Amino acid sequence: MNFSDKLAKQIKFKNNPSVLGLDPKLEYIPASIKEKYFVKNVSYQKAAADCIIEFNRRLIDTLYEIIPAVKPQLAYYEMYGPEGIRAFYETIRYAKDKGLLVIADGKRNDIGTTAQAYAAAYLGKTPINGTEQEAFSVDALTVNAYLGIDGVKPFIEECEKNDRGIFILVKTSNPSSGQLQDLKLQDGRTIYEVMADLVNQWGSTTVGQCGYSSVGAVVGATYPKQLSELRKRMPKAWILVPGYGAQGGTVQDVAEAFDKNGLGAVINASRSLMCAYKLDVWKDKFTHEDFEKAARAEAERMRDDINRAIGKF
Repeated sequence: MNFSDKLAKQIKFKNNPSVLGLDPKLEYIPASIKEKYFVKNVSYQKAAADCIIEFNRRLIDTLYEIIPAVKPQLAYYEMYGPEGIRAFYETIRYAKDKGLLVIADGKRNDIGTTAQAYAAAYLGKTPINGTEQEAFSVDALTVNAYLGIDGVKPFIEECEKNDRGIFILVKTSNPSSGQLQDLKLQDGRTIYEVMADLVNQWGSTTVGQCGYSSVGAVVGATYPKQLSELRKRMPKAWILVPGYGAQGGTVQDVAEAFDKNGLGAVINASRSLMCAYKLDVWKDKFTHEDFEKAARAEAERMRDDINRAIGKF
């Protein structure tokens, strides 16, 4: 079963198109966890990594029954050095053991053999002393394709061989994305529209039985008009939608990413789930120490709000 069909199956089974972004900072982690690991004779990096691992596991334990996937952002692990990468690896393994799909948010970008190395690291296997070994082995990876086809082809090849997926940056959620992505070419298309057309082309070899390709797109919730237009422009691409919640994207905004059957999109929420205890709706009910309970309550609310907005209730 290819990645696209796995994702569709999980979303339908859990009746939930939202994913948990695991972008941990130490300030998000309650004192009771930090007190366990920041002790004498333990390095700062190891203690930080152990805190993150427990924090992530507790979130996964609470949410795995109702969400289809998690999306760890590599930067939040890399900043803690080698121990942070250990936390990233342990988070992937734990999430997969719980039956979740894992989307690594690394926005990898390069050409030639370097792109092949990135693709092998996250989506495939690496030859080591006569045998092929998996490194991180996630289900999908975010990719920056603005270097063109020679920077994308190695990732697509791993998707085809190993039933993995990629999400290509098309229209990102950051305020300055328009500096480049909104520029118009001589044929009247914007750069992000050209990228959307390329996503259609590149995804043609990985269309699953669900009708969607394992080559998807990233389109920010903070641009709902473009999101609606791009849903029509990329009829076979899953759209990964960041920007919901803390970045300002609303449920009405993200509803634009879905097709008429309520499929075709996955909505990411990071801070609004990890730090749900801070939200006005939950702050009088949950404390920092109850972070996973608050995350569960907010995840259920988010799921139900999205389903209402796309007509599934």
